[in-house]
Amino acid sequence: MSKVESAANEVVREKEQHMNSRFGPGGRGFDAAYTGLPPWDIGRPQQAYVELEQTGKIHGSVLDVGCGTGEHALYLAQHGQEVWGIDSSPTAIQKAQQKAAARGIAVTFRVADALQLQALGKTFETVIDSGLFHVFSDEERLPFVQSLASVLKSGGTYYLLCFSDQESSSGPGPRRVSQAEIYATFGQEWRVNQIRATRFETTSGQGAAAWLASISRV
Repeated sequence: MSKVESAANEVVREKEQHMNSRFGPGGRGFDAAYTGLPPWDIGRPQQAYVELEQTGKIHGSVLDVGCGTGEHALYLAQHGQEVWGIDSSPTAIQKAQQKAAARGIAVTFRVADALQLQALGKTFETVIDSGLFHVFSDEERLPFVQSLASVLKSGGTYYLLCFSDQESSSGPGPRRVSQAEIYATFGQEWRVNQIRATRFETTSGQGAAAWLASISRV
């Protein structure tokens, strides 16, 4: 590895550590962000998940992991799904509960750690993730997958929406994820059904390049 490559990798690691210290599991940055309007809180579900619902890809009981203020969970519940939403931010969960009450939609929202999902004491046919996976460090990915396996039934599907490495690494936002990283993370006991390019919508209107992955627990 050249000195230039080594220096570039160190910059990437420092950016990831900074992002994780602010916004990773247990970090307080996310809760502080929800006192205002964070760029990922667009006031509606991501179009990628609307299309999954409209094409009948989302089945049975659903867990929205890292649900934020609840737009995906509320949308799916409105279309007949039994949905739970969890997030580490108490402020986000409070806002989600307020939305559910105002709209008259039944969703279970809880403050919970995505790395300890077994504490929910419940399993689901489908898990959705809009912008959570890409905040994890390399070291946190395996515990997250193990946590995910504790709540996703065998044969169930995990839908992952994350920033992709097709987005410039010099811009704002979380770490960029490659398809190879997704395949490497979900090895034995998992099957990556499909990864396709899409957009992650933000409040700025520009959005970012993203991957939408369908991953089954076998």
